[in-house]
Amino acid sequence: MKIYLSLFTLLMVLITLGVDLPSMTPKNDRSDTSAAKDSALRHVVLFKFKEGTTANQLEVIESAFADLQYKIPEIESLEWGLNNSPEGLAKGFTHCFFLTFATEAARDVYLPHPDHKAFGALLDPYLEDVLVIDYWTP
Repeated sequence: MKIYLSLFTLLMVLITLGVDLPSMTPKNDRSDTSAAKDSALRHVVLFKFKEGTTANQLEVIESAFADLQYKIPEIESLEWGLNNSPEGLAKGFTHCFFLTFATEAARDVYLPHPDHKAFGALLDPYLEDVLVIDYWTP
């Protein structure tokens, strides 16, 4: 009975840790850089602009970022919008850009891509802060 209880306890611990029992690998392990059949790599970018950045300058920046999806084929989709949360927790970040990649390798092509770098050069004089988060969808 003691052996069965120990095996049961071990099984419960493994399940709690999120281990896929048939393969004995963590369920959220994406170290192979490829997306699972039903997941995607999200690249979330938030911008906070310097005081004095004009509406026209913001429009140029918004268009330039949105156009990256037509210049960099590794971007599966791109959407963006302006913060409208009533919570007051945005800390000055106003713009959110949301990109989707199939793999980490695709994202890694995007990051140093010349068109992405050119966008960064356009953005830099107006940018006060940026926050980037990447994650795999479940």
